[in-house]
Amino acid sequence: MPRNKNTSLALNLAAIVVGMLMLAFASVPLYRLFCQTTGYNGTPRESIHGSAQMLNREITVSFNTDIDPALPWEFKPGEQTIKIKIGQQRLTHFVAKNLSDKPITGRAVYNILPLAAGSYFVKMQCFCFTNQTLAPGQKVDMPVLFYIDPSIVDDREMDDLKIITLSYTFFPVSK
Repeated sequence: MPRNKNTSLALNLAAIVVGMLMLAFASVPLYRLFCQTTGYNGTPRESIHGSAQMLNREITVSFNTDIDPALPWEFKPGEQTIKIKIGQQRLTHFVAKNLSDKPITGRAVYNILPLAAGSYFVKMQCFCFTNQTLAPGQKVDMPVLFYIDPSIVDDREMDDLKIITLSYTFFPVSK
């Protein structure tokens, strides 16, 4: 009987360890999916559909760009700020240039400030959804299509919101 208890205990402990390892590996993609779905922590939502309504209230969207020092690129917004009506789809672009003499792949991460506005900022198309590979000296325009969800007007904490900042940082992608 003690042998069966020990075997049972060992199997239960092994199952717990395997389960914890699986949870650890799944946590990053699950957290990313959670943030993209809810806008948590300043992460814009993603959608393939536009807004069904457009309101008269305007919000200024400013753009910020950064580059990891290990990535020899130039990266800037096509326009520093824009005014957009809530619910209006808006296309803007960013410009990136590879300053090196070899092809380099980069990936942009993004967030929204103030963080609470992230759940209302919806991206429909974005260069940040995939890796970007630039040839030596190549310069590209990278579009972003987005809107601000009209449900923002139902959030009393957003009543005084005048400016939303969309920020990108490009990092090199290692093979």
